[in-house]
Amino acid sequence: MQTKLKSYFNQNTNAAPLAVFRIGFGLMMLVSIIRFWSKGWIETFYLQPKFHFSYFGFEWIKPMGNYTYLLFFICGLAALLVALGLKYRLAIIAFFLSFTYIELMDKTTYLNHYYFTSILSFLMIFLPANAYFSLDSIVRKKDYSQIPKWTIDSIKLLLSIVYIYAGLAKLNSDWLFKAMPLKIWLPSKYDIPFIGETLMHKDWFHFAMSWSGMLYDLAIPFLLLFKRTRTFAFVLVVIFHVFTRVLFPIGMFPYIMIISTLIFFESGFHNKIIKVLRKIMNLLSLRIQSGSITQIKVMDTFVEKRQRVILSILVVFFSIQILLPWRYALYPNELFWTEEGYRFSWRVMLMEKAGYTNFKIVNSETNSFFYVENSDFLTPFQEKQMSFQPDFILEYAHFLGDHFKSQGHENIQVFVDCHVALNGRMSQRYINPKVDLYQLKESFQPKDWILPFNDEIKGL
Repeated sequence: MQTKLKSYFNQNTNAAPLAVFRIGFGLMMLVSIIRFWSKGWIETFYLQPKFHFSYFGFEWIKPMGNYTYLLFFICGLAALLVALGLKYRLAIIAFFLSFTYIELMDKTTYLNHYYFTSILSFLMIFLPANAYFSLDSIVRKKDYSQIPKWTIDSIKLLLSIVYIYAGLAKLNSDWLFKAMPLKIWLPSKYDIPFIGETLMHKDWFHFAMSWSGMLYDLAIPFLLLFKRTRTFAFVLVVIFHVFTRVLFPIGMFPYIMIISTLIFFESGFHNKIIKVLRKIMNLLSLRIQSGSITQIKVMDTFVEKRQRVILSILVVFFSIQILLPWRYALYPNELFWTEEGYRFSWRVMLMEKAGYTNFKIVNSETNSFFYVENSDFLTPFQEKQMSFQPDFILEYAHFLGDHFKSQGHENIQVFVDCHVALNGRMSQRYINPKVDLYQLKESFQPKDWILPFNDEIKGL
């Protein structure tokens, strides 16, 4: 076994797939940053709110006022440099740090593909994505046509983890046997040309979409791995992600996944892409004299000692990616209800949850009280997300307690009247109304102040 591993890690492969991946990733991230900025979302999500919901342990990460625009500029510039392969190592580190900081500024904006972008950019720090067809290769006058095989396989592994876990998450009774939440969402898409009025309200179509989504996620990594099925699989990738983009407002994620899955194709395909890019560069008068760059077959920078350190880091990295989605099993209650262990587990669009929360501020000595108008402190988007997520509710309760304490109120207690509906079920009380949330602290312990779920969702 050890001999086989050593043999594998000594294998080399063509550098073109990683170069194309670097270019695609950098450009997609640049477009994402420009899109976010142009829609005014920096102002809407990070500057206008009076209060920002924080991730546990990262409460110190906050928006930086108008300097938040500078942070986005740095992130966009880093993405461009990654695509060009200029000062690549510095650029990808800058991108990872700036993008992850942006992601951590307010968990109200949490999306699976933001998390995916962060961990993928972290992985790319350790990959020689600038070895071939990059401005760095022009500066150093060296172009490496061969790189370690594991560097490309590591990206394939990460993509496979995302797909497989997304598929496993769909193996639950709500998704497969109730077609929830698609049965709620799809009828609202009646205005889509051709299929809106004919399919979106059909019960069989809801089930077909649920089951096909599950089968797609579980099968697509394996279909992409094998040459015979790869082209067919990529066609499925394009159809699936374009269709989901038409149906749901999920931003750049479908395009990011489409571009990313190109990594599964063989080097000949990527060399054709690079050939086209070279022709475009020639048309733009960016011709590089081929004689000015020394062509080196095998990359010589991954010496054994350095490679051993990098591989040790990546073993820890992938161990976390494989184990983290299962942390929900450490909690006793229904995952969809409590959401303990829900984030960072590739559970994509599995539930429709809506809540109503009304906070009561009580003086424990006099029993006098008043109710809070949430819109005085939260944006509509923040209030919507807070209304059904327990860690949001607890953090907001502490914010309210601290706020009114600073206003001169004494002996403060914070109670909440909260009702939540999950996947088409009747709304039920969510938080124990007798618990003073101001006395509780966030932790990794089970939240016993969440009331029991009055139903059962079977599955992984």
